[in-house]
Amino acid sequence: MKKWMKLTAAMMTLAMAMTGCGGSGDSAEDTEGKYTIGIVQQLEHPALDAATLGFQEKLTELLDGNVTFDYQNAQGEQTNCTTIATKFVSDGVDLIMANATTALQSAAAATADIPIIGTSVTDYVTAGVVDSNEAPGRNVTGASDLAPIDEQIAMLMELVPDVQKVGIVYCSAEPNSIYQSELAQKELDAANVAWAEYTAADSNEVQSVVTKAVSECDVLYVPTDNTMANNTEIIKNVAVPAGVPVIAGEEGICAGCGVATLSISYYDLGAKAAEMAYEILVNGADPAEMPIAYVSEGITEKYNAEIAETLNIAIPEGMVAIG
Repeated sequence: MKKWMKLTAAMMTLAMAMTGCGGSGDSAEDTEGKYTIGIVQQLEHPALDAATLGFQEKLTELLDGNVTFDYQNAQGEQTNCTTIATKFVSDGVDLIMANATTALQSAAAATADIPIIGTSVTDYVTAGVVDSNEAPGRNVTGASDLAPIDEQIAMLMELVPDVQKVGIVYCSAEPNSIYQSELAQKELDAANVAWAEYTAADSNEVQSVVTKAVSECDVLYVPTDNTMANNTEIIKNVAVPAGVPVIAGEEGICAGCGVATLSISYYDLGAKAAEMAYEILVNGADPAEMPIAYVSEGITEKYNAEIAETLNIAIPEGMVAIG
């Protein structure tokens, strides 16, 4: 069984154990001495699944098991995110964990009172849910999944030293993807490498956008983007036959369609968010005064052995194959 499948299975098992309903939509009732946490996850894919699992396991450990999770998956629909967040507010949960940008935006719109912890969000200011990353100023804080994009672009140029033009591919509806694209553009400009943006409004446009990108570029860069992460098979089926390598912003995308990535551990990201939740629940920390946290350890260069071999790309010593 693949690693991400194990993570998903473990996450669902833990959710069922904590809620007794497996995220069926039944409201979680407070038990004396226990905290009730609502988890709204934007959609199912390996990175988000790992973040939720890390959050659940770490917070369960920190609270000695005195926690109930109501895990809900929005299946990639903004309206579902809104419905789930509204229900959590109605249920009076002690804290909301919002996994990915749209889920976080929906939770923030639903309540200004219940503490909200975000995860799998790149820039909280860009998402419009905090005043600043250093001093959120609201009931929202969390952990950022921003990886060092300068190092990702450096890795791209090491793997494809004769690169002429990079296509930056992402969903235009995701503000954090726009943020990452702007950072990547600055790095490519500094390296005197040409680039162009190729954006899809939704999943229906991914194939045509990627087809255009591979016809005009010799490398694609796909940042951490939920729409692209949910369509890696389409990207692979276009890019690999065209002989165009994809450098990915995170491991899940790389496993599906990429050659290499410099990625944080999303499990560790979720665990970091759990530590912040603990400070709020137990020690009375104010989210408005809690700076956005970052994962500084466990950032690893990884590669997709199958695609690297197919495209005849030499992988430097020291990179780790995605299992």
